[in-house]
Amino acid sequence: MNKSNLDDYVRGWFVGGFKPTLFNTTDVEVAIQKFKQGDKEASHCHKIATEITVIVAGKVKMNNTILEEGDILKIEPGEYTSFEALEDTVTAVVKLPGALNDKYLEEVKC
Repeated sequence: MNKSNLDDYVRGWFVGGFKPTLFNTTDVEVAIQKFKQGDKEASHCHKIATEITVIVAGKVKMNNTILEEGDILKIEPGEYTSFEALEDTVTAVVKLPGALNDKYLEEVKC
């Protein structure tokens, strides 16, 4: 058994081909992320990975769509999305495959 804490990992990413990681793989990346109300991420896409985001708690706006606890958003490769926490929020995120350096801001087209 290997006990660790979510705070031991960068931005909540604990499975994937990066360091530190609990399980090193390029097949998938997994994170539990916590955001404060008002936190934002610039619009971006992935050329390779599909990203699945589950709203565990809270409320967010992604691509002008309001998502609340229990909502799931699947973002295909090449599809842009932005992120804004409308209240304190917890998300579970899965990216597959686990493609490092596969994040492109909207100014750089996918």
